[in-house]
Amino acid sequence: MIEYRLESDSLGTLKVPKDAYYGVQTLRAKENFHITGYRISDTFIKAMAYVKKAAALANLHAQMLPEDVSNAMVEACNEIIKGKYKKYFLTDVIQGGAGTSMNMNINEVIANRAGELLGGELGKYDKVHPNDHVNYGQSTNDVIPTAGKLTIHLMAKELLKALNLLEKTLLEKAVEFDSVIKMGRTHLQDAVPIRLGQEFRAYAEPIKRDIRRIKTALEDLRSINMGATAVGTGINADVDYVHNVVKILSEVSGIEFHQIEDLVDGTRNLDGFVALSSALKVLAVNLSKMCNDLRLMASGPKAGIAEINLPKRQPGSSIMPGKVNPVIPEVMNQVCFQVFGNDLTITKAAEAGQLELNVFEPVLFFNLFQSIEIIKNGILTLVNNCLMDLTANKENCEQWVHRSVGIITALNPHIGYHNSAEIAKESLLTGVPVKELVINRGLLTEEELKVILDPFEMTKPGIPGKNIMRRK
Repeated sequence: MIEYRLESDSLGTLKVPKDAYYGVQTLRAKENFHITGYRISDTFIKAMAYVKKAAALANLHAQMLPEDVSNAMVEACNEIIKGKYKKYFLTDVIQGGAGTSMNMNINEVIANRAGELLGGELGKYDKVHPNDHVNYGQSTNDVIPTAGKLTIHLMAKELLKALNLLEKTLLEKAVEFDSVIKMGRTHLQDAVPIRLGQEFRAYAEPIKRDIRRIKTALEDLRSINMGATAVGTGINADVDYVHNVVKILSEVSGIEFHQIEDLVDGTRNLDGFVALSSALKVLAVNLSKMCNDLRLMASGPKAGIAEINLPKRQPGSSIMPGKVNPVIPEVMNQVCFQVFGNDLTITKAAEAGQLELNVFEPVLFFNLFQSIEIIKNGILTLVNNCLMDLTANKENCEQWVHRSVGIITALNPHIGYHNSAEIAKESLLTGVPVKELVINRGLLTEEELKVILDPFEMTKPGIPGKNIMRRK
């Protein structure tokens, strides 16, 4: 049998499990918001604990809290940061109230644990109170956005590691495949030869830009509004506390923050989160485009392009024996689609704020945290389960080059556009190779064609065979 204690707030009394570290306001949130079934993330809980620890220390410095109470609160925060009491954070990730339920959830857990450390009973709050002590000098409206920014910085460390690994892997493949000549295509039609290594370098370059864009967005999210309290005016926050709390948070979290110049601005506007989401969306665009290419180049293996070989990761069909599908690029595509959708939700949430506060941070954070997490996981999956063991089908690549009429482009400076177009047309109709038709028409010699149609030379700037150009 579960034993209960009675707790009251301004709306009445509820039965709270006797051994629970949460309280009445957390319980109300649990009962009110049956939305996603997802609880707030472990990283966000940790970030809120860092914020509350910094607030306790700043209020102690300002002599607004007794030393024993502050010390007990700091100890409770340290335990939460280490991963304790996670089961007592019950609120749904999407909730009304601008995150008040999340803020009160951690206030109650800290108050109950700190009170316990001071010899009190759970639910009594006579030694440490969730509002009067844990939330002193604060509001949901500065705690939650600050915890959100801290969460993002903690998560972004692993994302940037994954992106650096992706860029490194793509550059290594660019070197490995530099000698592989293949047919370049525009409009999905034969164009001119290109080196497979050139294509992989072209995948690495936008990733480098993505890293730069994400870092720039993260820098803007170092500005926080702690000390703003309700609307940015700093009401009920001691001046000494306001002056020190951001510096202390930087020290305890290991993430460098600074107080935003205008606390009113920092309380009402969420454009920094939109900028990061936009950078993630651009990253997703680049990743999805690359995976589209990988799936096309690996198509076949006998009746498609088959220029590259993707690692075989699992049987591809429940009915077609031996079929293997490009499941890793496919899952990366799907991650990117989710990030696109999340970005729209984040955009709408940031736009929909009114007056002094944007109340839609819960859904914004849920989507932004998910985007960071799944795109990081997707990148690691792509690198470890696909790119590292991806190989080139060199013979097939060369075969497509020799079969294509696209090499005719290299002859334009030598025989003119009209002759080149006629030969291309005849080659497509008859199947006779371009080289043979040019020789038959007496336009160039076999030795001249050998120089001009060197596939490797066609993948570099310049006019192939310029030294043997004939005057028209």
